[in-house]
Amino acid sequence: MTVLRPEPWLRGSLPGIPALLQPAAHAFVMVGEDVDSVFLGISSDELWARPGGAASLGFHLMHLSGSTDRLLTYARAERLSQVQLSALAAEDSPGDPPPSRDDLVARWSRTLDRALAQLASTPEGTFLEPRMVGRAQLPSTVFGLLFHAAEHAQRHAGQITTTAKIIRAERET
Repeated sequence: MTVLRPEPWLRGSLPGIPALLQPAAHAFVMVGEDVDSVFLGISSDELWARPGGAASLGFHLMHLSGSTDRLLTYARAERLSQVQLSALAAEDSPGDPPPSRDDLVARWSRTLDRALAQLASTPEGTFLEPRMVGRAQLPSTVFGLLFHAAEHAQRHAGQITTTAKIIRAERET
């Protein structure tokens, strides 16, 4: 019998995370759990399959790590590094051979750890500080960037979950 755990937001506060950032932290934890379960049994070919022309699981996982890292960088008022810019370019062209499932899942796990650590170390007094985003230097705040990083991660976790279900269904036919 499978025992279902409540979603992270129903398990109580995460230690060390400021109260106002608990929803973002819970969202990140849920994405971590979703990614851990979705990729079990996905082959290398399935990782890069594009069912119906949709983006591949590999793309979503690369983008999940990269976009979270970039948004957290902006929240710290830092510029993107050359490594981050190269990672961004690699999201559209992952190389030959492309990264493995295990490498991408491990990359996401490290990104998730850094995201939770950044939430924990963000002083509440900085939440409304302005931050500029991207080349166009669009306006946001520390709080806005941290919230968006979490909801953006959830959006891609949903796409990952749906795409994996399609791939598994195609495997059965």
